[in-house]
Amino acid sequence: MMHPSVQNVFLYTNLQDCSYIALPMKIGAVLGVIFGGMYVNVGVQHFTNTAWFEPIVPTVLGDQTIWVLITGVIEIAIGVGLILPWTRPHAGLASLVFLVGIYWANFNMWVNNIPLDGKTYAHHWHMLRLLAQLGMMALSYAIWRWPSSKVSSDVDSNASSLIVQ
Repeated sequence: MMHPSVQNVFLYTNLQDCSYIALPMKIGAVLGVIFGGMYVNVGVQHFTNTAWFEPIVPTVLGDQTIWVLITGVIEIAIGVGLILPWTRPHAGLASLVFLVGIYWANFNMWVNNIPLDGKTYAHHWHMLRLLAQLGMMALSYAIWRWPSSKVSSDVDSNASSLIVQ
């Protein structure tokens, strides 16, 4: 009986070439680094342009500046976590949870027609923002569940042991 991960090797390639799993891992790494960089960039903006983010913080939360700074720290931490390979899956989950929670601010902006830089946005722009948010949630989920290098190592070692036998 073959180990299930080795059976996958037979489905996609021969035992000498386990590169079928390396390409998805590289794509996951690239996506993690790009998405992480975007998070870090927005997180830093929470400190350099705090006033821009304050209007969309729901007033029920109290001091808007504190919430902008807290979310800035969280975004930088998630971004760094997405960039580092050993923390990427955990950061993907953190990103998913964060995006679900933070959408409240975007929804608040939509429902209450809150202007940013003195400009309010039409309904279709808020719909596009919602779609973008759902896309980022899907990407976060994919990064969380993406195969890690351990999976690749397990496949390589199992394939190698079969070659030796």
